[in-house]
Amino acid sequence: MPNRRAAFLLATLASLPLSAASGAQDFVESSGILSDDDFYRLVACAAPPGAPCARPLLHWPTVQPVTVRILSMDRAFLGGKRKRAQAALVRAIQYINNAKAGIRVTQTTSAQADVNIHFIDTDGNSPLKNSGIDGADGLTVTGARVIVWSRTDTHKIQRATILFGTRLHIRHYESAMLEELTQALGLLTDIRNPVYEGVSIFSQDSNDTKQFSDQDRMALRRHYPTE
Repeated sequence: MPNRRAAFLLATLASLPLSAASGAQDFVESSGILSDDDFYRLVACAAPPGAPCARPLLHWPTVQPVTVRILSMDRAFLGGKRKRAQAALVRAIQYINNAKAGIRVTQTTSAQADVNIHFIDTDGNSPLKNSGIDGADGLTVTGARVIVWSRTDTHKIQRATILFGTRLHIRHYESAMLEELTQALGLLTDIRNPVYEGVSIFSQDSNDTKQFSDQDRMALRRHYPTE
């Protein structure tokens, strides 16, 4: 989405080899309908059609479900926005689990979650500072974005943070929530391609779809095949 995904990599926690990848203006341009192979490699490892991967393939361990929660919500989101956000998360989890991939996602209210979601009172005009949110300081958030931490040796995802700003319209919550939560599972790259606007949740320039396309579902299944 516009002004959402500029990619960066950084090393953290010297005692544990982790790297953090963030989506914000991180997209690959293409044209025409992509083959399933090209589509999957684009969203999973930022590979342009026919080209090598630009980033490693990142996966969650699948022994147990990935847990997710809305950890914080500023006052700017109270009322109807809060209810819409909560409903959007429920729907996103349902779509991911109904895709019948080899991974499950579940909402939790416990003190610990694998994916923490924050709705922040920011319009993206300036970087966040002193937010107290894992990985957020220094980022600008106009719509929504995700940060994923993974081990540099195994490429296994350890945790993720999803950020929503105030500039994202309430009617786009369902689409953005499904996209960000799916990207938190390791499918981090968007597609800039007119064919996929209003069709794929990975479209860089559209928030008009609220459910998976056939290729979106295929990509998730290929990333997490069933045993």
